[in-house]
Amino acid sequence: MAKNRRKLFYKIGEVARICEVEPHVLRYWETVFPRLRPAKSRSGQRIYRNGDVELARRIRRLLYEEGYTISGANQKLREEAEHKTRDLPLFDGSPEVRRRRLLEEIDEELRALEALLRED
Repeated sequence: MAKNRRKLFYKIGEVARICEVEPHVLRYWETVFPRLRPAKSRSGQRIYRNGDVELARRIRRLLYEEGYTISGANQKLREEAEHKTRDLPLFDGSPEVRRRRLLEEIDEELRALEALLRED
């Protein structure tokens, strides 16, 4: 079976390669971009989820390709997050449908975290 599926978790070195930046740049971004907060394993390693990787790639694009300042990039990310939240399918449907979708997402995250913790 081909490994075309995205991974659930990435280490900082993998994210650095994906974003074409050094790991210390990602650590710095964590201090200036409040939304970039990867989880940490019991051993203290940063564990980036797919959403964290996409956010890091977006930050890189804003800073390096679109020429935003850190402050400007933060503002742009806030605006995008507000817009996205209004359009999320998670908020469509009855309260029961929304609750079920949210529980499914949480369950998937917990299974992935348990698998990761078994690796440590």
